[in-house]
Amino acid sequence: MDRLVIVFAKNPELGKCKTRLAAGIGDENALVVYKALIRHTAQVLSKGKEDCVVFYSEDLQTNDLWEDANFQKQVQSQGHLGEKMKAAFDWGFHKGYKQVCIVGSDLLELEVSDIHNAFQALETHDLVFGPAEDGGYYLMGMSAIYPEAFKNKAWSTELVLKETLQDLKGKSFQLLKEKNDIDTVDDLKKHKEFHHFIPHKFLK
Repeated sequence: MDRLVIVFAKNPELGKCKTRLAAGIGDENALVVYKALIRHTAQVLSKGKEDCVVFYSEDLQTNDLWEDANFQKQVQSQGHLGEKMKAAFDWGFHKGYKQVCIVGSDLLELEVSDIHNAFQALETHDLVFGPAEDGGYYLMGMSAIYPEAFKNKAWSTELVLKETLQDLKGKSFQLLKEKNDIDTVDDLKKHKEFHHFIPHKFLK
């Protein structure tokens, strides 16, 4: 298989994941929501034909929500987010994959078609991005390593995608449909199935 999907995932531990969301709904509820997001992401990726690998934030786990039969498993490198992502892409290309995409694990709107469309875009473009409503991206794919995509960015801000595209001038890219990942209570409000976790004061 020439195609690889990388997933970056926090280890689902109380008080250590979805901290911005936890500020509004509490650590326990945030953990429940994050586990639901992991299940969704794992189910979507398991339906595709591509190889998949999950890069854990802390420790490698087995027999968890990422089924061992469907996911290779690694641990993220040290450094800022860009350095971690570059190391993961390097790992994928070193393994011999020709096209590599990375996705997060907090997108309830992720669909099988997003992955399919991303790899289709890489047939004719150098890179592909799935823009997030907050100015970042929920997916990035490339057919070769482009180091400038990972350097000198204001990570976790609304400028990430804009700065990345500026640094990739001269490279061809395609944008997928814009989607919303879940980082805050306001993001959670858009999904009725999670409303019972949200305090009434936030739903007014």
